[in-house]
Amino acid sequence: MIAGRALVLDANILIRAALGRRVRSLLETYEDSISFYAPDVCFEDAREYIPQVLASRDSDPHAGLAVLQQIELLVQAVDQALYRDFEQLARERMSARDIEDWPVVAVALMLSVPVWTEDRDFFGSGLATWTTDRVELYLRGSHV
Repeated sequence: MIAGRALVLDANILIRAALGRRVRSLLETYEDSISFYAPDVCFEDAREYIPQVLASRDSDPHAGLAVLQQIELLVQAVDQALYRDFEQLARERMSARDIEDWPVVAVALMLSVPVWTEDRDFFGSGLATWTTDRVELYLRGSHV
């Protein structure tokens, strides 16, 4: 359990932060009042996917990766060794969904905090989830 308010981000939010403006702006605006976390594997996924997206847009893949490095200053990567104890429970919660998302669920369970995602696979997992179009309610503390 952690003190204060926090969110766990999944890979699609990290990718949106690196490729767009809205998510990055929210992270920067609320970095002093909210703690942001993501499983280490989400950063790995983002590092793999961002160059592919930018190459398909005829854009510089290195620029996107440089932005992701800046995002890593705002979002703390959580090492798998820390959330491994929650793997079984997380896999059970995601068994009817995308089981590969278990690390995000494990970190959220470990920290007892909601998930910021655009992935509907998290809905019905028993975790509070926020999408980008609504997350500012949580970030501002207007969710209670």
